[in-house]
Order: sequence, then C-alpha cells, then structure tokens
Amino acid sequence: MPRANYPGALAALIWLGIVVVPLYVLIVSTIQTRQSYLENGPLSLPDDITFDAYRTVLEGDFPRYLLNTLVVTLACAAIAVTLAVTVAYSVVRTRSRLSGRVFQLFLLGLAIPSQAVIIPVYLIITELQLYDTLLAIILPTAAFSLPVGVLILVGTMRDIDEELYESMALDGASQVRMLLQLVVPVSRAGISTVAVFSALNAWNGFLFPLILTQSPETRVLTLGLYDFVGEFRTDIPSLLAAVVLSIVPIFTAYLFARRQLINGLMGVGGR
Repeated sequence: MPRANYPGALAALIWLGIVVVPLYVLIVSTIQTRQSYLENGPLSLPDDITFDAYRTVLEGDFPRYLLNTLVVTLACAAIAVTLAVTVAYSVVRTRSRLSGRVFQLFLLGLAIPSQAVIIPVYLIITELQLYDTLLAIILPTAAFSLPVGVLILVGTMRDIDEELYESMALDGASQVRMLLQLVVPVSRAGISTVAVFSALNAWNGFLFPLILTQSPETRVLTLGLYDFVGEFRTDIPSLLAAVVLSIVPIFTAYLFARRQLINGLMGVGGR
C-alpha cells in the first residue's frame, strides 16, 4: 500500500487556493453592486445578486471593442500562419546557405522584445499613414508572432518523410501543390499551434494598441478596460465584468485547440 504524501497534498491544497481564490473574487465581484463591494470587501458573498455590472458593460462601448479585438486577432492569426507556413517550407526544402541565414534571422527575432523597437515601429506606422487604424495593430503584432511560428513549423515540416516529396515530384506535382496537398495536411498540429499562439498574442496585446492608436473607434479590449477607471472613482464590478466577458471568447477557443497546441509545442521541444 503506497504511503500517503501529506506534504504533496498540502502543497496541492495551497496551489488550489492560489488558483480558486482569484477566480472566486473575479466572479463574485461582478454580481454585486459597487456599494456592496466597497462595504463588504472582495471576499464576501453579495447580499443581493445583480447583473447590473454586465448590463453596464454591454450597454457601453464593449461590443465595439470586442469586434475590433476579433478583427485584430483573426487577421494576425491568418497573416502569421500564412507567412510562417511559406517561410518554413522554403527553409526546409531549399537547404541553401541563404535559407539557413533567413531561418537564423527569424530566430534572432525571438530575442528582441517589442518594447525595444516600439519607437521605430511607431515611425514606420506614421510614415505609412496607418496610425490610429486597426492595421497599425495587426501588422506589428503578426510580425512578432512570426519567429515562434517559423520555429514551430520548421520543426514540424522536417519530420515529413522525404519519400513523400519524391513520390509527388514523380507525379509532376509543383512546389505549390506539394505545399497545399502534402505539407499543410501533415502539419496540422503545428499550424494549429501557430494559430492559437498568434491569436493569444493578439488578443492580449497592450503595447501596440496603446502606442499606435488613439481614437475610441480603434480601441481594443485591453484598452477598453480603462473606461471603468476614472481619476476619482473606479467601478470595480463593471471592470471585472468586462474582464470576464473578454476572457470567455479566447478561453473557449483555447479549450477546443488545447490538444493541438500542446502536441505542437511538445513536437518542437523534442527536436
């Protein structure tokens, strides 16, 4: 009979508390009034359950912020996947010194944080007359997702058997046909990983929307939360309700794609 692991059980309970308590505060705070929250504190149960905080959020500009965020997220994921697939395929199949240098250049991008290049990015966006548009967020966000995407897909595509390429070449298949009919279907796990990673990166992005946009029409969710923070008062229940509503879409997408994401990351880690 195995011995009871009391230290492990205690550590698990502590970790459970660390995870559950913030979620409890987040959910409970959204179903009470601002006055009740201030009087009773964040850990107390509400006297009367109310959904006024959610109503306040949905009747405001939150739907527009949500739509802008969806556009940015989908566009970034599409651009990152399309470019990462083509670049990775070129790196794997060309096998020249130039393709190796290109791959090294993309790997160098992993070491460059977005904060370090925000001023050049701002100048480029303003020169292109894209400032205060959704494209100003989409383009740099997708660009900073590319290094990880290329790394993942290069590792995935290198596992494809060379005989499969040769058999398609004997059938007269072009490079485009090989890419679409062989590489893309076989690399579904890696492509899903890149899509989910890019989507999460875009959905949670804050720096580029903050620096490269200004008007409410181009505001995304991460900036829209400031609507509930004033100079002299903060509507905490409405703020946390907006946080809950902003989490739901991307969390749902993660639940459906988590297996592909884990498989893709494990594949890269094994190389």
